[in-house]
Amino acid sequence: MAPDTVSVHTARFECPRPADTEYVGSPATALADAPDVVRGLDQLGRLGAHSIALCFGSSSFFGGPPFDTEFIEATGAHTHGVRVYTAATAITAALQASGGHRPLLVMPPWFTEPTFRATEEYLGTLGTEETSLVQFQLGPEWDGIPRYNPFDEGAHWMIDPTEVHQQVVKAFHTPDAPRPDSILIPGSGFPSLGAGAPLEQELGVPVITSNQAVLWYGLQLTAPQSTPDMATAGSLFGRRFT
Repeated sequence: MAPDTVSVHTARFECPRPADTEYVGSPATALADAPDVVRGLDQLGRLGAHSIALCFGSSSFFGGPPFDTEFIEATGAHTHGVRVYTAATAITAALQASGGHRPLLVMPPWFTEPTFRATEEYLGTLGTEETSLVQFQLGPEWDGIPRYNPFDEGAHWMIDPTEVHQQVVKAFHTPDAPRPDSILIPGSGFPSLGAGAPLEQELGVPVITSNQAVLWYGLQLTAPQSTPDMATAGSLFGRRFT
């Protein structure tokens, strides 16, 4: 998704969710001081990145906006002056910029009820009026696996954006339900990029995904004059890039 004049650099960190457990949040300072996170912040800062994003929205949802503030403040000791933001900050900024107040939340199949409630509460504190929610459904071969484990079992390699498109359209047209004014897909590990632009074209509302929003927000912070080729950006990546 990045414009030709923009380079993207990454650092991996170990998921704070222990294997075979349900994630319910992390203290901001503990995550900021985790060895993998510190190493990544230091390397990206010394590299000369113009901004650094935490691509892990669930931690913000459980901690609320105070998590974002505390995490950003705590990481300042490791980034060599580079500005940090979180995926949740980017998502909500993109939602607000799109004029969305009643989004349909499309949850990855490995999110659980606590994450649903935390996400809705997080959005509500930032001005979202109401949300409707649908969780992407995997095939019956995943029925025996605890809901929080499909990602670890490789489900993200099995998801077809065409199926994402079909399930979201069906949920969007739920009878007797208020019509959403936007679609929000908050999972950064959920392969939804190929569904975003077709959903916008068919449903006529903005579609915001985590990774799309993270890049868009970073460009707004550091390189607002850098934009993708407009001949293809809208059709590939959605309205945020036009």
